[in-house]
Amino acid sequence: MAYKLCYRAIEEIFAECNIHFDHSTLNRWVIQYAPLLDANIRTKKRQTHGSWRMDETYIKVKGQWVYYYRAVDKQGDIVDFYLSEKRDEAAALRFINKVINHNGLLHWVVIDQGGANIAVLDALNIWL
Repeated sequence: MAYKLCYRAIEEIFAECNIHFDHSTLNRWVIQYAPLLDANIRTKKRQTHGSWRMDETYIKVKGQWVYYYRAVDKQGDIVDFYLSEKRDEAAALRFINKVINHNGLLHWVVIDQGGANIAVLDALNIWL
């Protein structure tokens, strides 16, 4: 049987296995344990090279359009991502800071010609 991936559907899947809990309990578990899982996974993440490609695109998340910033390494693996309501210098700066905090300083970054990205990288004195 096919299920959508939502808390109520997961509740139904477990109910078929005689494991009963409320979907709101699952929501509380996600809120409590997701940051711990994120921190644990980031410690096991492999080191990335100092050369990345950075871009952004417009995607729909839960019916709302947002900007999806991402950094990709030489092998094409996503280094990190960031969702923002705006495509401006402040959002680009938050994304770059997040990438640097989680992965260390980068030596080389390839970007599109978005003015916000260029301004942030110039301000941080990172080679283009």
